[in-house]
Amino acid sequence: MINKLKKILSLFSAAALTATACAVTVPVTAEDAESNVIFHDECENLELADGMEVWTSVYDKQLPGYSGEGFVYVRGDSFSFTVEAPEDGLYDLNFRCAQLETTEGLRLQTVNVNGKKLEKWLPYLNEWTDVNFGRVRLNKGENNFEVTGSWGYAEYDTVTVSKAKVPELNIEPTLSDKNATKETQGLMNYLCDMYGNHIISGQQEIYGNGHTKDQPAGYSGKYLQGYESEFEWIHDNFGVYPAIRGFDYQNVNPLYGWDDGTTERIIEWANERNGIPTVCQHISLPTDFDNYTLGDEVDWSSASYKPNSSFSVKNATIEGTKEYEYTMLCIDLLAQELLKIQDAGIPVIFRPYHEAQGNYDGNSGQAWFWWGQEGPEPYVALWRQLYTTLTEKYGLHNLIWEFNSYLLNGYEDWYPGDEYVDIVGFDKYNCIYNRTDGLSDCPNEDAISDTFYKLVDLTNNTKLVSMPENDTVPSLENMLIEKANWLYFCIWYDNGSENFLSGTNKNNPDTLKEVYQSDYCITLDELPDWKNYEYGNTETTDPTDSTEETNPDIDFVPGDVNSDESVNVIDSIALRRTLEAGVFIDALYASASDTNGNGIVEIADLVLLNQWLVGKDVELTYYNPEV
Repeated sequence: MINKLKKILSLFSAAALTATACAVTVPVTAEDAESNVIFHDECENLELADGMEVWTSVYDKQLPGYSGEGFVYVRGDSFSFTVEAPEDGLYDLNFRCAQLETTEGLRLQTVNVNGKKLEKWLPYLNEWTDVNFGRVRLNKGENNFEVTGSWGYAEYDTVTVSKAKVPELNIEPTLSDKNATKETQGLMNYLCDMYGNHIISGQQEIYGNGHTKDQPAGYSGKYLQGYESEFEWIHDNFGVYPAIRGFDYQNVNPLYGWDDGTTERIIEWANERNGIPTVCQHISLPTDFDNYTLGDEVDWSSASYKPNSSFSVKNATIEGTKEYEYTMLCIDLLAQELLKIQDAGIPVIFRPYHEAQGNYDGNSGQAWFWWGQEGPEPYVALWRQLYTTLTEKYGLHNLIWEFNSYLLNGYEDWYPGDEYVDIVGFDKYNCIYNRTDGLSDCPNEDAISDTFYKLVDLTNNTKLVSMPENDTVPSLENMLIEKANWLYFCIWYDNGSENFLSGTNKNNPDTLKEVYQSDYCITLDELPDWKNYEYGNTETTDPTDSTEETNPDIDFVPGDVNSDESVNVIDSIALRRTLEAGVFIDALYASASDTNGNGIVEIADLVLLNQWLVGKDVELTYYNPEV
């Protein structure tokens, strides 16, 4: 299907993009960085809070080299400014600043952008330094900024806002495991081809006994009762199934585990339904580990994956310790299940020890899970131990290793290393106070592009970046505008008290339907033979590479980008690919691509076309130079 659409795109590129009546330009380069700047000023010229003054030194500490008349010293007060953005999109926020308060540790600074809190930890800076505070989503028109000192003072000289320089997402399908199976390489090839061009849909299944509620009415599948609830809900509402299914091996443990059919469902999902499996494990410890005898069964009520004060994570990687022996026992049980999957010719996206530093604040016991309770160094050792044991001792080579970060300060320290990781993920759960739309009490449909690009930067843009768990899926519009090209999403399951998929406080059904039914989203029916997929198995066309001319006398139908006399999702694909290639057309004549009729083909035209395709009350038009 995708190859067909790209063939259509190539025809569109040759027939509609280069016209003698159109001036084609490409985005600015690094050498033309100044043209990206939309705002620059001295901080002392901005709106200062009552009582704030312009400083030229911090008491007896001199800061030579400031520009203008001085600088702003933020000490719990604030300064603000307004930026006029030429279009919706991502912008880089940079300050020339210093931080003289401490030579040790960091000082937290906060910038509120249209009500969204952006935080930056500043190290000790005893001279003026250009600091990037991150990429921010701005709306076309007026945007409000307020800078405050959340924890610790800092000095600000100038501020610059510029169009974001977004890296190109071309990841080579080189797996960390050099002995990966052919099928695993095929899956990696496919993931790398989709990355940056599509988001792959995913849904987590429940584990253990499954849902207690009955299957949807009319469902006559052969699967265990309850496990299909979310998947049938998606099919009933959107007409498709997700491409990725999330499995959990919590039940595989030496304490209370029993066979809940997870391995059989993984094999069935991949081999009979051609779906992609991803696997995590909420591995449990006996709550009273000090008095636990290795090999004993423990009731589930006396076990937990939460922090455990009597279990030393450091000892888990030291041979001869009780913790090490227990960890090896857990790994052995897991390996036996994974070997069955490998024998069936199935690769999996493997996400062990997930949400690495969730809730960790430097104090033991404050993490969400026991594997993160003692900080980054023991965690990294634990990850590497698992990687080495599974690949070398058990000969498991069907795993695509996914490191699941949870972005807090210092998340880089938790990264196991490029040689142990293939994908970097972040779990997006609704944060009602950290959003760009200014709304509350409704699903947060932000694309969280700043988080996405932090993870891109974590590995210097050498690894795939995913959203392996989430409640609210970002809106199609936000993902496109912010260029937040998550590899996949995977909504957590409904559990009755929190319905992550079907609960309208988690996902707006209309928004989720728009994503699922868009070409940007890959669903189960659109998956190829991914186990035997060859990298680069797509036709690519440079939209600027055409020499044909468009006849200015053609009567364009607004939105009919590929000129096939109909307006459908194929037109959306063609327009999106064109914009991703960096082509912007200043239309002198009517153009089907200029759906809002302002004379420029831009991201706003794609957003409007997508809204029209899903039935929203919008109107497509075109540019008429005579009006």
